[in-house]
Amino acid sequence: MDHEGRFRRAALALDIPDDEVSRFIQHLRLSIRLSAGSSGVPVGQFGGSPRLPVGTDWPSDGVRPLPFIFSVDCAALPRVDGLGLPADGSLLFFLNYEQAAATGERRYGRVVHVPAGTDTTVAAGSIDQPFVEEQYAVGATLRAELPGWFEADEDEDGDEDDLSPFQQQLARDLERDLPHRDELRALANDLWPSDGGYASAYVGGYADQEVIKSIAEQTLAWREKTGEIVIPVAKWYSHVERETHRLTTEWVSLAHFPVAGDLYYRSVGSFVIRHDDLAAGRLDEALSMAELIP
Repeated sequence: MDHEGRFRRAALALDIPDDEVSRFIQHLRLSIRLSAGSSGVPVGQFGGSPRLPVGTDWPSDGVRPLPFIFSVDCAALPRVDGLGLPADGSLLFFLNYEQAAATGERRYGRVVHVPAGTDTTVAAGSIDQPFVEEQYAVGATLRAELPGWFEADEDEDGDEDDLSPFQQQLARDLERDLPHRDELRALANDLWPSDGGYASAYVGGYADQEVIKSIAEQTLAWREKTGEIVIPVAKWYSHVERETHRLTTEWVSLAHFPVAGDLYYRSVGSFVIRHDDLAAGRLDEALSMAELIP
């Protein structure tokens, strides 16, 4: 479906100038919400055991098998403008969220694409197999998303002094370039509303801001280490802000999902990837992240 065209036609019907609609669309992303309560044909499976190509070992971190989180049938997912998922086959997500949260190492997460037509079998477990969650099917709906900084102009107390100089400039740019941003934002939420119910995962959309900030910090630190740039200590935060803003457009959330925790913690897992790597099928470039939250 031409989601961009649908949004543009609806916005123009509200007498919003076409050039402003185009600027807003540059920031608008749709994510695919996966949940057990969604109607329609199932598009994926949570828990249980994955279907892997015949003769393929269960993905591991080099020592132990990785817990299987979920899989999706790419051909059954709704097509989303600008989201370069494989057109067919299955995507399987594996993540040891405890080790990923404790170490930050990418070897504790894996995304596997099984092309359509591949001979597969339900992967057999073993005594070393991680705990297998109860299996259930999920359906898909779409949700509208805007970048986190897009809300910087909505400070509850109306005090611009609470924003950094960079955030203040972004807010001024939005006010200048998108005078109808409130109407456009409301229209997007009407067309693709957020469901208040439980979501098993989201595919696509914006990567978590803290994840992108972490990548920005690592990127700047590496550029400093190699002598490419020198950042005064007093300017570090502002450089991170600008780099985070830049990287927000380069990266996409491949998957974002809650993971069952214990009595004291809950966990959120995610995979992020550059748009270019996703479009080229370089899924081994995806970064896995996990956060344990008290």
